[in-house]
Formats: sequence, structure tokens, C-alpha cells
Amino acid sequence: MARTAKMTQGSIAGALVCYALPLILGNFFQLTYNAVDAVIIGKLIGEQALAAVSAANPVMTVFILGVSGISIGASVLMSRFFGAGDAGRLRREAATTLLFGAAASLALLVPGLLFAPGILRLLNVPQDILALATAYLRVVFLAFPFTFLYNVLSACLRSVGDSRTPVVFLTAASVLNACADIVLVSRFGWGVRGVGLTTVLAQAASCALCFAYMQRRVPLLRLGRVDLRVDGALLRLTLESGIVTALQQACQPVGKVLIQSVINAQGITAIAAFNAVSRVDDFACIPEQSISSAMMTCMAQNRGAGRNDRARATLSIGLRLEVFYGVSILLLVQLFKTPVMRLFAAQDSPGMLETGVDYLSLMAFFYVLPGLTNGMQGFFRGMGEMRTTLAATFIQISIRVLVVYLLVPRIGLRGAAWACAIGWSAMLAFACARCRRVVKELG
Repeated sequence: MARTAKMTQGSIAGALVCYALPLILGNFFQLTYNAVDAVIIGKLIGEQALAAVSAANPVMTVFILGVSGISIGASVLMSRFFGAGDAGRLRREAATTLLFGAAASLALLVPGLLFAPGILRLLNVPQDILALATAYLRVVFLAFPFTFLYNVLSACLRSVGDSRTPVVFLTAASVLNACADIVLVSRFGWGVRGVGLTTVLAQAASCALCFAYMQRRVPLLRLGRVDLRVDGALLRLTLESGIVTALQQACQPVGKVLIQSVINAQGITAIAAFNAVSRVDDFACIPEQSISSAMMTCMAQNRGAGRNDRARATLSIGLRLEVFYGVSILLLVQLFKTPVMRLFAAQDSPGMLETGVDYLSLMAFFYVLPGLTNGMQGFFRGMGEMRTTLAATFIQISIRVLVVYLLVPRIGLRGAAWACAIGWSAMLAFACARCRRVVKELG
């Protein structure tokens, strides 16, 4: 029997931590796909290939996060149905989201393959790495449907309190990804195309394993032929929150694409250094995002069960966990910034190490800010306040992009760190003002 857990009783702090820890591991493995690619490319192929992958990744992120935002909106609905004990609507919502998501991801796949070179040219990708970036992007686009479906399947399991099982499948996929990278790049010399192909295989494997497990071990989510149809009423509810969430999810990577275009204009060394420190940023923020997801599920389940007192307490406890982690990661990054950058630095780029360490020395002091904003986002999503999350994210990324355009050409990558801090601060101010009004709804 699969693990399911209602977060409507017992210790809230314990529930958040137990739920968040598997998510942290799962998200680490998710990022490990690209991190392993970066290390192998930097060490075995060189700086140009590493810069090509760095220039292509933000484009893929826009597509993935934009559509997978639908799964976040669906997850809130499924968590509420589970909290309310409505198994029928829970299954119908799962089937509706899977079918709609599969169609949407396939519809975006073909344009992505066709227009990859033009998109990269719009982003000022240097001509000497354009061919490599295009080849990598086109192969990775093939993994897009599997990535989205895995996100939906994981959301189904997490909505019923099982945040552990998806980690097992991501672990297997990560091992497959790393081993296949070494074989295809080191032994067969397939270059960036080989790296992209391993991502496709790994994502497909994790998707297949997750679906098979849900069908065999989770009766609440087992989908029969009668369930495999789109429920129009539920699809409308899903799209009402999901499209707004998709826009919110897309805001961040769209902003990162604009930021990447500024970094691209600074030269190949700056591109490679920014690629490395961005991965460090991603890893550093994983626990903050996982706590946010735990808060969202806890909020939604308790709202579905009518436990507004526990929903209100979830906000306070979750934010305290975010602050504790923010201080902890500050100390860790300051201690290990140099060895971490040595891991990512390409052999033919001595300036990359110095640039990256300088960035992380400043950025470490700002990591508590996304912790607080992520916590607020989890609260708003659990409350169904998707438009608030969109507005907050739009404020943050707009200010960040503007500051990057102003500072990076003048002071280098440190300008990107200051842009993050200013954007997060503005987002937090907006979220706090809105939070007071939303909390009143809980009584």
C-alpha cells in the first residue's frame, strides 16, 4: 500500500518538515541532471560547449515551467479534495490534468524544434556557439512532454501526502543520466547532443516509473478506462488557477532569458561563470521552495477540511523554517564557495573561478529573502490566491531585469546579485501587504 498522509492533524512543524525533506532530495536530483551535464561538458568538451548549454537552458525552462504551472493549480485542487475525503473528484482531477497536459506539451514541442535557432539569435547567443546551442536545445526539447507528465504525476502523489515516492524514481533517473552522459560523451564523443539525449532517456524513465507505481500502489489515484476523460467542469477550475500559475511560473524564466541576453553580451567567460553560479543559486534555493510546497499542500488540505486554525498556523511556522534555513545556507556558501566553483570551472577558463567566487561571496547574504518570498507564495497558493502570486512574481522579476540591465555592464556579475536582492525585497513588501488581508479570511 502506498503512503498517504493527511496534514489536518498532529504537529504542523513536523508535517512540514517530513513533507519537505523528500521534496528537497527530489529537487536536488532534478537539478543534478543539468549539474552533471555542466561538469562533464566543462571537463570533457570545453568552455564553448558549456556556454552553449548555458545559453540554451533558459529557453527550455520557459517552456517547462510555463506549462507545468498547470500541475501546480491542479495540485491545490487535488489536495483540497483529499482533505475533504472526495476520492471521486480527486481521480477525475488527476485524469483531466494528465490528458490536458499531454496535449498541451505535445502542441508546444513542434514549434520548439522548428524555431530553436531563431529564438537563440534573439537572445544574442554568440555566433561561434550558436550551432552547438541549437543542437542541444532541439534534443532536449524531446524530453519536454516527459518532464511535464512527470511533474503532474508527482503532484498527484504529493496531493495525498506522498512526497517520498517520486524521489525514488528521480534517484534512478539521475543515476541513469550520469552514467549515460559519461558513456556517450567520453567514450562515443557525441558532445552536447549526447548530453541532451541522456536527459530525454532519464525523464522518460522517471515518468514511466511514476505512472506504473500510481496505477499499482495508490488505489485513490488508480485510473481506469472510465476515468481517462476530460471533466469539463474540473478543467475549467484547473485552468482558472492553472493558467494564472503558469503565467507566474513563466515570469521567472522569461526574466532569466532577458537576463541571460545581458550576460551573453559580456562574453564567453561571463556566460560560463553565470551558468555555474546560477546552478549554485538553484541548489541553494531548493529547500526554500520545498518548504513552500509543503506549506501549499498543508494549507490546501486544511482548507478542504475546514481547519482554518491550522491553515493560519501553517503560515507562521513555515516562515520560521524558511528564515532558519536562509541563515544556514549563508554560512555554508561562505565556507564552500571556492571548492564549489572549482567543480564547475572549465579547464580552459582561469577567469571563471574568480568571477564566480566573487558573485557567491555577495549572493550568500541574500538567500534568506527568497526563503521568505517562497513561503509567502506557498501560503497564497494554498489559499487559492493565484493572482497574488502572479503579481508578486511579476514585480520581482521586472525590477530584477531592470537592475541587471543597469548594473551588469558596469560592475559585472555582482550586479546580478544586487538585482536579485532588490527584486526579492520589493516582492516581499508587496506580499506582506497582501498577506494581512488574506489572513483575515481565516478568522
